[in-house]
Amino acid sequence: MDYYQAWFDLKSGVKDTDFARDLARYMSYLSEKKLIEGWKLARRKLGLGPAEFGEYHLVMETKNMAQLEEAFQHVSSRAEPVESVHFGVNAKVQNIRFGLYRDFPDPGRREGEEKF
Repeated sequence: MDYYQAWFDLKSGVKDTDFARDLARYMSYLSEKKLIEGWKLARRKLGLGPAEFGEYHLVMETKNMAQLEEAFQHVSSRAEPVESVHFGVNAKVQNIRFGLYRDFPDPGRREGEEKF
């Protein structure tokens, strides 16, 4: 499983529950299209965490890089209906940072033959 992650803050004036509903709509759209396997939104608790990570953390799960690329291609088309659901989220966030992680150890990992 690959984990495409985003750390961010909401723009001033954006209501947190409105954002959560819009994000759920967008993630449901991607899930229904089989472009992601799952997702989770978390919010910093008790102010704990590096400030540069932002208050919110989104994790989107994909089977592999091919599925993630398919999601990117679909969203980057900027065509309806994905454009509206993406805009409903993208327009509300700032200070966004992204990361890509994978399950470890890798399922095909072999030991004993490594050169480094």
